[in-house]
Amino acid sequence: MRPEGERAHRVLARVRAIPPGFVRTYGDLSPGAPRFSGAVLSAHHDPDVPWHRVVRADGSLANGRRQRRLLEAEGVPFRGERVDMKVVRIPD
Repeated sequence: MRPEGERAHRVLARVRAIPPGFVRTYGDLSPGAPRFSGAVLSAHHDPDVPWHRVVRADGSLANGRRQRRLLEAEGVPFRGERVDMKVVRIPD
């Protein structure tokens, strides 16, 4: 089932607003409902949505190597297997 409605549109607008080289978390996109953000992103395949800039709260990646390659290409730093959240997370 594809999440629709104003709430989903807000999530997608927040994702589109993440500049290259920065990240936000699923919870940042939908406070109190990070799984909703994940459902919205998994249901949309619009190339204008930089899905790879959305990571888990601990900096780990939901989409593995592909996501890491895209983030590294934008200059996002990692500490081991996780994004260095102190450096590139956009605060609320």
